[in-house]
Amino acid sequence: MADYKAPQKDMNFALRHNARMQQLAGLPGYEEATDDMVEAILEEAAKLATGVLSPLNEVGDQTGVKLDGVDVPTPAGFAEAYRQFAEGGWGSLQFDPEYGGQGLPYALSIPVMEMWQSANMAWGLCPLLSQGAVEAIFHNATDELKERYLPPLISGQWTGTMNLTEPQAGSDLAAIRCRAEKEGDHYRIKGQKIFITWGEHDMAENIIHLVLARLPDAPPGVKGISLFVVPKFMVNADGSLGERNDAKCVSLEHKLGIHASPTCVMAFGDDEGAIGYLVGEENRGLACMFTMMNNARLAVGLQGVAISERAYQHALDYAHDRVQSPAVGSREAGPIIQHADVRRMLQTMKSVTEAGRALAYDACASLDFAHQSEDPGVRAREAARAAYLTPIVKGWCTELAQEVTSLGVQVHGGMGFIEETGAAQHYRDARILPIYEGTNAIQALDLVGRKTLFDGGEAGAAVQAEIAELIAALKQQGDLSDEAEALEKVLELAQHAQTSLLSTAPDDPLLPGSVAFNYLMLMGTLCGGWQLLRAALAAQQALTEGGDTEFLQAKILSARFYVAQVLPRCAGYAQMVAAGSQSVMAMNDQHLASAWYS
Repeated sequence: MADYKAPQKDMNFALRHNARMQQLAGLPGYEEATDDMVEAILEEAAKLATGVLSPLNEVGDQTGVKLDGVDVPTPAGFAEAYRQFAEGGWGSLQFDPEYGGQGLPYALSIPVMEMWQSANMAWGLCPLLSQGAVEAIFHNATDELKERYLPPLISGQWTGTMNLTEPQAGSDLAAIRCRAEKEGDHYRIKGQKIFITWGEHDMAENIIHLVLARLPDAPPGVKGISLFVVPKFMVNADGSLGERNDAKCVSLEHKLGIHASPTCVMAFGDDEGAIGYLVGEENRGLACMFTMMNNARLAVGLQGVAISERAYQHALDYAHDRVQSPAVGSREAGPIIQHADVRRMLQTMKSVTEAGRALAYDACASLDFAHQSEDPGVRAREAARAAYLTPIVKGWCTELAQEVTSLGVQVHGGMGFIEETGAAQHYRDARILPIYEGTNAIQALDLVGRKTLFDGGEAGAAVQAEIAELIAALKQQGDLSDEAEALEKVLELAQHAQTSLLSTAPDDPLLPGSVAFNYLMLMGTLCGGWQLLRAALAAQQALTEGGDTEFLQAKILSARFYVAQVLPRCAGYAQMVAAGSQSVMAMNDQHLASAWYS
């Protein structure tokens, strides 16, 4: 398997020109996020990612995990890698210094997280979920719970999980049955949860489970769900660990990919009941959990970028090394990178990965502006912007990860279908991304429903206005005017699609679900072009100032390739949105099944 190389130069460029890092560094509390600090953090993170985590990726995939009683030993090297991660303070970058964090922008933690996911996605899921648990506790728990659980979670001494799904309740959380009964200052939790990522392992001394459960008198549906902190080991008043709680892993799932990441069936309260502590108010648990979910959705979108980057690097190395028949214009056999179709595949992989990176970084930066700006108007505008972009980042970036990792296999030809080359692992690992933390259908419905219909298209119009501003700047600059015109045509398609959705959805309840996925892909592909052309405009300016010529020219060429070869997909997405619900819903159950197979 090819070694992973952290794309620090592109990460830094995206932070500066897409995520507005220099503006973030001007906000109160973020003064330490200087250019030198950013470069130093990326450099040190790259050492851990490339030197420690990446070599364990293939080993973890081949070894996997097994349940040993109630314990889950991790593959060789995983626990030591986690120890180095914790000792380096890598889990604390963006968190409050009051609880041991470094107080840096969330956007700065994103390229670092991308490195973990590219280097070893199965391993990287563990700190990803821990950071989500920190967010949920920090924003919703009592001061007592914060003081007890946040410092060791932020330091990496402990890890965190998210426990939502049950056998009878997948995405429909209204159907959960896990029970909680009050007992003094705590609750007794009883029930089973499935698909719990890193629910049991040997990398940290304690695991803090965030568990959704119902109280006996809770109202039905999602309005009757509460959130609880349930530690693997009880925590004494002095912070030391006590007895093991009545929470254990009873089986592990056998998965298509991410083999080294234990996906657990967790049993709470098989004996006397697991002790848990209420987070937030009773029957308000779903709102609390969504603090973690929204964070996780951006992180999963970033995983799509990360695994795409890894697959691209793998394919690029192979294309340089693999000698085949002569390319057009050559008399001798040479590396397959000389062939036009291989170049098409590699440039597709490269351009959409860069687009996803820029979009993910930009959306995460909006959260920083929303939290840290002193201007209430800026905070409100950036919060709405982040909310609008979140389902696009999660949905679009993970869908593209399916395409990029599949192209990675294709570049390898028949060898890509052979596990030993490593290309197949990226393809298998990527497949979970459109499914978890809310399937991409849920992301699309969120974009159409809450983020478009509910606010009358206000958030979408604000993003479209930003794109229009870029188009005007590109036309004024001149060298990218053709690309500006192409982006403008797609922007008009998106504006028309939004207007049509707003006008027709009230009369057709089946419309949102029928068009949501293609609407998300339309907006994602548009936003990808927007972000790449933002970067290209910045690269043009940097070239006049004597910057890194080869890198900057590549940024411009990536944008041009994307506009020519990827952006035209928007016409198809727009046409499918315009087709409405009729063709989608025309077949009944008999048409789909019995009428065909009987």
